[in-house]
Amino acid sequence: MDEIDGKVIELFSGEPRLGVLEASRRLGIARGTVQARLDKLAAAGVITGWGPELSPEALGYPVTAFLTLEITQGAGHDVVAAHLSAIPEVLEAVTITGAGDMWARVVARSNADLQRVIDLVLTEPGIDRSTTVIALATQIPYRVVPLAGEAVSRPPA
Repeated sequence: MDEIDGKVIELFSGEPRLGVLEASRRLGIARGTVQARLDKLAAAGVITGWGPELSPEALGYPVTAFLTLEITQGAGHDVVAAHLSAIPEVLEAVTITGAGDMWARVVARSNADLQRVIDLVLTEPGIDRSTTVIALATQIPYRVVPLAGEAVSRPPA
């Protein structure tokens, strides 16, 4: 990545519906250059999508929780991940080190509904135990654009 890639990412992150022609005008570079940079960044996996960002809260799911799952030895993470992917309230799951084997970010309509979601998660026989932490407020939402700026200013050694 270079400075132009960083500027393209920053512009489209702020205004994802912006047209390539308008982006080229604002950046002061050729339309073809903007399109080529977008194509290159997408092919490299840097840009992973253009879909709308949805708010779980606005969809009626104001409760966010993080589940630490302990998986039965030999059960396999893939089986648990497949189970979790079938539950709409599971937003993401990652394999971890340390206490527990997997973290899952889940949402629910209320604290009582969170119990329903946890019970559904625990129907998978490969999960031995779950510990839940409820999020009270989001201090920094998920973000990657500042990281892209850092990647441009400090390329890998």
